[in-house]
Amino acid sequence: MDTTVDVPRGLAGVVVTETGLGDVRGREGFYHYRQYSAVELAERRSFEDVWHLMFRGTLPADAAEQAAFAAETVPLRRLPAEVRDALPALARATALSGPLAGLRTALSLLGASAGFRPVYDLDPQRRAADALAACAAVPTLLTALHRLGQGLEPVEPRDDLPYAANYLYMLSGREPDPVRVRAVEQYLISTVDHGFNASTFTARVIASTGADVAACLTGAIGALSGPLHGGAPSRALDTLDAIGTADRIDSWIRERVLAGDRIMGFGHPVYRTEDPRSRMLRGIALRFGGPLVDFAVEVEQQVEAILAELKPGRELHTNVEFYAGVVMELCGLPREMFTPTFCAARVVGWSANVLEQAADSKIIRPAARYVGPPPPRPVPLPAWVRSAW
Repeated sequence: MDTTVDVPRGLAGVVVTETGLGDVRGREGFYHYRQYSAVELAERRSFEDVWHLMFRGTLPADAAEQAAFAAETVPLRRLPAEVRDALPALARATALSGPLAGLRTALSLLGASAGFRPVYDLDPQRRAADALAACAAVPTLLTALHRLGQGLEPVEPRDDLPYAANYLYMLSGREPDPVRVRAVEQYLISTVDHGFNASTFTARVIASTGADVAACLTGAIGALSGPLHGGAPSRALDTLDAIGTADRIDSWIRERVLAGDRIMGFGHPVYRTEDPRSRMLRGIALRFGGPLVDFAVEVEQQVEAILAELKPGRELHTNVEFYAGVVMELCGLPREMFTPTFCAARVVGWSANVLEQAADSKIIRPAARYVGPPPPRPVPLPAWVRSAW
């Protein structure tokens, strides 16, 4: 009996499980983490508070609970000696591909050295401990790989700095500016989770096999590295560079749209209205001000007008990558670290999804419809055998 069911390409709109972690309501331009608006969380809370929410189910009840969670995570920032010693060679090996490629190997090594075991064999507390350790180590791994790739020594994490400030400190080696720290922290919070995107789904598929946390996160990083997923912030900024001046916006965009090219930073597979993350990041960019922000706003306005003219009814607006690139540029992050910075936030959402999936031991195993030549066909004998007969 055939029990297969045809679904849209890419599983668009197909519900594959239930989750208590959050949701994206694309027609409303709204998304949330558990019961809270993600944008409001970015405006009012710290990254650690949101991390606590995703892992423990609630925001910290008071300063004592907040401090206790920080006390758990801070020591986990420091890398085991065997991982730290391997990073120079890893940075050399990934010199052309960058820190995100290096992170795949480094995180796998971290899991192996820490003795991460398959989530199928662990109780919920041990799974959560492994996930917490992986999340805490990711910023240290990313910044160390970046600095080694630049011929610089890694900067050890500081116990007195929160997550976002410590990330910027390890990246630059300088005391981070509070204004830039808060801007990056708001970006990090806004990208912790976003429904069943490609990388989150990848993490859950691997978790459904019972694999260890590092394996789940490594697979998610691989999915994130694609330019159609997390690889777009620097490309959106590259678009601004390619346009160059305001008088070239119209001709440059029209030429690309008519050629069928994708305009990086515009359009989203879920939102049918303005991306709320883009709206928030535009506000952050406007607080900085300056020529780059003015130009980005003008490009946004003209591109949306051109897309409305040439693709009527499509509702194509800026997505998170457009102003994320602008904000990270203004905060001094190198472009090769834009997507890794996204990863430093999303690893928390991936891990929360891994823990949720691990509580359900049903393996994710969809089907495919075969469309090749009709089987079975006789297997031909090799020519030399036929001639010998």
